Amino acid sequence: MAWRPLTSKGRAQILAALAMAWTCAVAGRLVQLQIVEHGKYRRQAESQALRDVELPARRGGIYDRNGRPLALSIPVDSVAVNPRQAPDPSVAAGILAPILGLDPKALEAKLAAAGASRRGFLWVQRRISFEQSERLRKLKLGWIQLLPDSMRVYPKGSLAAHVLGSVDHQERGDFGIEKALEGELAGRPGRAQVMSDVVKRAVESRIQDAPEPGKDLTLTIDERLQYAAEQELAKAVTARGGQSGSVVVLNPENGDVLALASYPPFDPNKAVKSEEELKARMNHAVSAPFEPGSVFKVVTLTAALETTSLRPETVVPCGNGSINLFGRIIRDHKAYSSLSMADVLAKSSNIGTIQIGLKVGARNLLDYVRRFGFGRPTGLPLPAESGGRVWDLPAWGKTSIGSVAMGHEISTTTIQLAQAIAVLANGGRLVRPRLIAMRQRPGEPAVEEPVPAAAQVIRPETAITMRQMMEGVVLHGTGTLARVGGYTSGGKTGSAQIYDSACRCYRHYYNSSFAGFAPVTRPAVVVVVTVNGAPVFGGAIAAPAFRQVTATALRLLSIPKDLPDAPPPREEKPAAYSDLAIADLGPPVPALPEPGGPADPGPVQLLGPAVPDFHGKTVRKVLEESAEMGLPVEVFGSGLARSQNPQPGGILPHGERVRIQFAR
Repeated sequence: MAWRPLTSKGRAQILAALAMAWTCAVAGRLVQLQIVEHGKYRRQAESQALRDVELPARRGGIYDRNGRPLALSIPVDSVAVNPRQAPDPSVAAGILAPILGLDPKALEAKLAAAGASRRGFLWVQRRISFEQSERLRKLKLGWIQLLPDSMRVYPKGSLAAHVLGSVDHQERGDFGIEKALEGELAGRPGRAQVMSDVVKRAVESRIQDAPEPGKDLTLTIDERLQYAAEQELAKAVTARGGQSGSVVVLNPENGDVLALASYPPFDPNKAVKSEEELKARMNHAVSAPFEPGSVFKVVTLTAALETTSLRPETVVPCGNGSINLFGRIIRDHKAYSSLSMADVLAKSSNIGTIQIGLKVGARNLLDYVRRFGFGRPTGLPLPAESGGRVWDLPAWGKTSIGSVAMGHEISTTTIQLAQAIAVLANGGRLVRPRLIAMRQRPGEPAVEEPVPAAAQVIRPETAITMRQMMEGVVLHGTGTLARVGGYTSGGKTGSAQIYDSACRCYRHYYNSSFAGFAPVTRPAVVVVVTVNGAPVFGGAIAAPAFRQVTATALRLLSIPKDLPDAPPPREEKPAAYSDLAIADLGPPVPALPEPGGPADPGPVQLLGPAVPDFHGKTVRKVLEESAEMGLPVEVFGSGLARSQNPQPGGILPHGERVRIQFAR
């Protein structure tokens, strides 16, 4: 069939058909893109233009009991770059490094590696200063991104650092309250959608989920008292060559921790850079158990008052300085034939305490150790709190009754000692130490922390009697350096030799402590001072620190004085060898020379003042009158003066003391 050329009508029909086909193809494609696969391409577009951004929550602040800030999070900028948009790495590093104080070569290598891996984002430095932010903004370079961030700051530096703790580079708590209460302080981050242009600049944002800020915490700590405690602790540790230490100041009525200090200090604003700096972050007040030594005798005597017929005036045989306890010879620091129970505590007689412990019995003694809270954590919201160590009866040896009575074969922490002394100070109730006073989320009302219910663990009259005997420790016993000017005070010294596992022997370094309260009639504060690893004893190193911290606490709390002001006691002997120091020491220390022995030349008999009549007067009245006269006295027992030597009107030989016996 011969080919015939197309007519104009035929060509028009073909063109119309092609146009129709093209129109159908385009329409089909549009239907596919806009209807069938609309969701797919919309998601792709959104993924390129929209991105989810986490909105960090403001971390809660931490304040002292008077509202003074101790830890805050402040807004700052962090620097990032887009390596794809940045210029040559050497040029970029040359711009950024001088402003940010970075090593140019290291930053250049970092930028080059990010560019080679085709990364679109690289952190350069987190949390820069305001001045650095301003300098970078003035450059107006699109490849430099200044992103909002926050930085945790501790405006008081090392103050209360062991309580507060610190945070890591992501602002998550890693020590102290910052770690223990991370969930409350951190809050909950939010989420926002950000629309960006082709160069990734934010054009529009929409909050999907608002962040929930962390709670602000108000502590029971008083910043002023905390400062005083830290200063006195540092002075005590460094002046006598100690290694570490701690101080706890407690309100005995409700358990509020008014100060909690630990040594050595650290600055939470600075990152840890060495093993020594890491060790400094240990909170010795709650995490470092130790053998308490003689300070623990208050528990033994309390148990005796409640479970035996012993009373403060009861005469206790002291074996002339030694006792054979089931084949183990234990020696005292000084040879006493006998002492009243009150003087066993005042003079810290080991033999007298063992005799009292034997009267109490192992089962009763362990019961009272538990009643005072030993052997379990106090529950403070601080990480790594130790519960100490208290052995159950099956683990006791034959002589454990003697060791435990003197504060050995048992370990405790400074906060546990404060809790135990508070039992005697508040009338026999075991209060749980409290560190958080209030919680508050921004925009919401503050919620006060409830005071935990206290359990009555000993009789109120027992607590009163123990306070009177502990006052004797300060007035005429091993704790005279703890006497607070203008206030009555009571307490107990303690010194336990530290066992060296390397040589399997006791070194002449001690856990030295003083635990006490003031005023005696109605104690407002309990203060416990512990110094570890010093070559001196509790009465010499911890008692003076107790005196200073207690005086500051009573002044800040506006507690009225209950005594006329008097100068603090003067330390006349080297502290390491004074009677007030040696008396605390347990069995490993050799006894002092016997009175009248080769090392004791005896008193020089010279004429002295006439002795007044003290009969029928209280201990306090006798001490006030004797202080006014400059007359040295030595008191025994409690109650009213019943006898004295020399007799009224007699002449006191020079260098001697008037010995007065008190009884009820």
